[in-house]
Amino acid sequence: MTQALAKMLTGVARILLYCGGIIVLIQATWISYGVFMRYVMNNPDGVVTEATALLLVPVAFFGLAYALHMDAYPKVTIFRDLMPVKLQGWVDRFNLLIMTLTGAFFALAACRATLHSFSSGAASEILLWPRFYFWVPVAISLVVFVLTAAVMLLRYQHPTAQETQ
Repeated sequence: MTQALAKMLTGVARILLYCGGIIVLIQATWISYGVFMRYVMNNPDGVVTEATALLLVPVAFFGLAYALHMDAYPKVTIFRDLMPVKLQGWVDRFNLLIMTLTGAFFALAACRATLHSFSSGAASEILLWPRFYFWVPVAISLVVFVLTAAVMLLRYQHPTAQETQ
């Protein structure tokens, strides 16, 4: 069960990562267009700043689950590495538990913000884009992150145990 869930979450995390990459390419193109219009054509685009700023919000969260899956978060392990292997496993599990609980807090907040922005009809000031468009990917990304962290916690194997297999 957890094997299939882990595989599915890895696929979803990869899809979210690619979505983030596509948005970054859109932002880069749009910003370049804005610079060209402002300095070459002397006709600034009035929406490029707000649009790219709003698009930064989902981009900031799209890679969370993938980075966790790839163990790409920065770690300071100087003291952990000095501990016995069994204690290292407990520290690693505790770290995953903290990440899961923190992610759950933020996922709950993002889901509430999504529902609130949808029901209120709030929109951006200049573009008038509905704000829930930006909260939906954040909420999805955080839920996938929490599920990934929980599955990793449940399926935890110490790295030295993985190397011997």
